[in-house]
Amino acid sequence: MNLRYAFIEEHRGRFSTALMCRVFEVSRSGYYEWRTRPPSQRAQDDQALKASIREHHEKSRSTYGTRRIQKKLAEDGKIVSRRRIGRLMDEEGLECKMRRKFKATTNSKHNKPVAPNLLDRNFTASELNQAYVGDITYVATREGWLYLAVFIDLCSRAVVGWSMDSRMPAALVNDALTMAIFKRRPEAGLDS
Repeated sequence: MNLRYAFIEEHRGRFSTALMCRVFEVSRSGYYEWRTRPPSQRAQDDQALKASIREHHEKSRSTYGTRRIQKKLAEDGKIVSRRRIGRLMDEEGLECKMRRKFKATTNSKHNKPVAPNLLDRNFTASELNQAYVGDITYVATREGWLYLAVFIDLCSRAVVGWSMDSRMPAALVNDALTMAIFKRRPEAGLDS
């Protein structure tokens, strides 16, 4: 019954109250009584719970779901079912951030040639542009993963070239190295 009254209340500026009461087979007097009736104890409790749920949800930076929020509410002395917490979270539009499943992005079982290890784990350099080292990492964004290729000068430890892409093609590394070479203009014989 409350859902019917709530619908009538929400749409009463668009349709006549008498018409909606007839369509939903409720009395107008019942609808007007519902409007003036104070919120039930359950509705008041739900409002208080929503505030607590929102507080715990915000403190967790949107990572807590119904299980953890139920545990936090229990620590506060409030025993609430996960189903009720879920309903209240839905009503408030609260969602927990899901952990993304790890996805391997490289294939080490390939037949492609591997470059020789010229540095042999000697990560020191006495002069600028003597040796560059590089790496690829990925960064989570709201739009998905971004891959970042970076080259660093071993002497200055400064980033000399970088490139970003939503995919990880060979051009990602080539672009970063091209930036480093264009920016620093090293002499022939650079170890990278």
